[in-house]
Amino acid sequence: MKKNYISLAKKSADIQINELKKVKKIFSNSFVKAIDLILNCRGKVIFAGIGKSGLIARKISATFSSVGIPSFFCDPAQALHGDMGQIEKKDILIIFSYSGNTSELNNMIKYANRYRIKIIGVASKVDSVLLKASDVKLILPKVKEADITGMVPTSSTSITLLLGDCLATTAMQIKKFSKEKFKIYHPGGNIGKSLLLAKDIMVTGSKMPVVNFKTNFNKVLQIMNQKNLGMIVVTKNKFIMGLITDGDLRRELNKKPSNKNILKILTKSPLIVNENMSASKALGIMSEKKVTSLLVISDKDVPKKNKVLRGIIHIHSILQTGVQ
Repeated sequence: MKKNYISLAKKSADIQINELKKVKKIFSNSFVKAIDLILNCRGKVIFAGIGKSGLIARKISATFSSVGIPSFFCDPAQALHGDMGQIEKKDILIIFSYSGNTSELNNMIKYANRYRIKIIGVASKVDSVLLKASDVKLILPKVKEADITGMVPTSSTSITLLLGDCLATTAMQIKKFSKEKFKIYHPGGNIGKSLLLAKDIMVTGSKMPVVNFKTNFNKVLQIMNQKNLGMIVVTKNKFIMGLITDGDLRRELNKKPSNKNILKILTKSPLIVNENMSASKALGIMSEKKVTSLLVISDKDVPKKNKVLRGIIHIHSILQTGVQ
């Protein structure tokens, strides 16, 4: 009997995969109008739905918010008790209901029509209450549910979710939503960490251990101890000459004579990375080269022979962010 589990699951998956192909029928002039409404919205994109359609609406609303389109979910049942006040004329409503005749939606629809709030209706029945009251009608194709009774919302909720994601990703592309912007809305979690760049985690300004090439040995030692990064960058006319590690200084300190020149222990080809390199790649370079620090320069300095120091990445900074 247990051997049937996988075949039953595959059968259900196959039904949904085939039914989801019907989503392309929705990509018509109405879809274009819906995207235009979303892009030109001066307020919030508010999602609504009841039951499983409500759960789908919540997810799509979260996706919109995560890509910089102000959005929230409004429960039509709760809206009867004051939440309708959250909906303003400059907002748009995207309402999901597979049948389009869910009675709990009626008051929200009446409110939106009364105050001329634009509605994008998503339903499968053209003559439904929802679609009749909508400014833009997105008609869901009839689909075969994937359960044994053919009644449990499976394919119908999947295709609704897919449509919502297509609205979001289309709007993203038109708005030129980049990884850089995505990182702003996702500072935490694995996604945020994977998008961190060298410039996000580098030490800058007065925190950097930097000295002029003419600085005497004792002063270099003092700055090394103060900055506590285990290295120091030597510059000439603001350009990077090289670096000296804590170990280099200590070994030189034990030598005689006492008049020591820092240029003798300078590493003239330090590892330098671009400010827009991913933190993960920077960590990989450190692991491969067995170093604890990388010097960071700007994009414009990459092709130049002389490079200006923008920052320093220390391995502790990377590990503290959780980057792997």
